[in-house]
Amino acid sequence: MSDVLSLPARRASLGVFGALALTLATGWLVVTLDGGQLFSLPTTVSLLHVAAGLGLVAVGQTLVIVGGSLDLSVAYVVSLSTLVTAETMGGDNGALLPAIGLALAVSAAIGLFNGLLVTKARMNAFIATVGVALLLKGYLDNGYDGPAGKTAPVLVQSLGYQRVGPVPVSFLLLLAVAAAAWFALARTRFGHHLLAVGGDPEVARLSGVRNSRVLVTAHVLCSLCAGLAGVYLASRLGSGAPRVGTEGLYDLESIAAVVLGGAALAGGRGGVVGTVGGVLLLASIDAIFNQLEVDAFFKQVIRGVIIIAAVAIYARRALRKAAF
Repeated sequence: MSDVLSLPARRASLGVFGALALTLATGWLVVTLDGGQLFSLPTTVSLLHVAAGLGLVAVGQTLVIVGGSLDLSVAYVVSLSTLVTAETMGGDNGALLPAIGLALAVSAAIGLFNGLLVTKARMNAFIATVGVALLLKGYLDNGYDGPAGKTAPVLVQSLGYQRVGPVPVSFLLLLAVAAAAWFALARTRFGHHLLAVGGDPEVARLSGVRNSRVLVTAHVLCSLCAGLAGVYLASRLGSGAPRVGTEGLYDLESIAAVVLGGAALAGGRGGVVGTVGGVLLLASIDAIFNQLEVDAFFKQVIRGVIIIAAVAIYARRALRKAAF
């Protein structure tokens, strides 16, 4: 079943990588004419660092969207996990593993809560995850005025800034997580069931799929990915940051990357490869605009236009296929 349902996603992923190539070619020309260098080492490294943070969140978001759900609490999970990581470490290399483990455990617990609200309380995913987001926001706003804690130096040096050639270790981490998620979707029973639940929950249930268990698992994995992004951002910042997730727009941008990658917000269609392409497209646009020193407001307008155009194109294609 998953192979059939993923065919449109495969075609869409080719489309987003085509758009990425066109964007980079156009951006290189414009930046060069402006006297800059788009493909310099610092710009490339910066682009991949941006892609790593957003990509980790977007991979998790892919899982819940494919299952017909959604998670709007991820930005606050990212912020909270930076604080848990940095405050638990306190600058001590010996506390590295316990701190990362605690940050991921807290993130998984939030994902479990989200999943139970959606499945057991039968709440709309949008309402449930916004409610959890507001709970986390209240805690962060009341508990923190600014950065807190100190990240262990070894994590800063390795995950935060170390590179293999021009490729940051953090981007290699993203590729590893994306590969694991791709394998889970394409080659495991969980992936088949998740696609089935997203495609038609009632048919999936009648086929013997435990819909609730599948969706709860997807929400836990989504929050784990957001927690991992928080650990990475803590390594970059050197401390916990209570607003880094919301300032980075990780909730909306992760959904945008998934949609750009060809996933259907209604569920049942999507893939990690397309999501990575969507992440790279957004990061490339950001890098181009930074090189051109484009106004931040105008930058967001252009990104919004691109996302709307992409969704409109996919919707037209879907309607055309349905007509035949």
